[in-house]
Amino acid sequence: MEVIVLAGGLGTRLQGVIGEYPKCMAEVAGRPFLAHVFDYLAQQRCVQAILSLGYKHEIVTEWVEKQDLPFVVDYVIEKEPRGTGGGLMLAMQQASADNVVVVNGDTLFTVNLERMMHYHLTQHSCTTLALKKMYSFDRYGVVNTNDGGVITSFEEKTYKEAGMINGGVYIVNQKHIHSKHLPIKCSMEKDYLEKYTAEGKFYGFESDGYFIDIGVPADYERAQEDLKTMAS
Repeated sequence: MEVIVLAGGLGTRLQGVIGEYPKCMAEVAGRPFLAHVFDYLAQQRCVQAILSLGYKHEIVTEWVEKQDLPFVVDYVIEKEPRGTGGGLMLAMQQASADNVVVVNGDTLFTVNLERMMHYHLTQHSCTTLALKKMYSFDRYGVVNTNDGGVITSFEEKTYKEAGMINGGVYIVNQKHIHSKHLPIKCSMEKDYLEKYTAEGKFYGFESDGYFIDIGVPADYERAQEDLKTMAS
């Protein structure tokens, strides 16, 4: 299981809380948030994590090198921001698997990756998104699928009583994404997922796992209590 961790974010909306630290290094329940992501990856039997880093990357690498981890950690460093798609493509240069797991360094979604990979392969999916059912929300866009699990459309952020959101965990077929010749700086969501949805080769995998995105102060504070409880 090779996993790319997109961890180059600045954490602009959190700077009043975490200062100048990279978002993945924001302290949550006494540890960097990335430590909680690593705990999850260890549980999922990850063998290699490839960190896609940018802003103040040395803070992340210095911390990682002090950790005793059950998997290998490699890095790629963006010299200038490339966006989620560009950061992913850079990290894929270090990946050897045909199908690579991708997670965000500021999001924790405890999906069963073995089941998700099985689904991805049996559906012959080019990219599979882990989807989370949410209620009464306006912070996330909605992902629509047909009865066969094929993603049919993405909706912009607006208030919804209920809907499936993109939980920030992907399995990506390298051959397919490379065939699109994405620009060096691009968005995984806009320039790949939304652009090529009509091909009918992207699938949604619904999970009821725990989900938290620490990108805004309110959810960052909620994560403090949630992850403290989960660790105890």
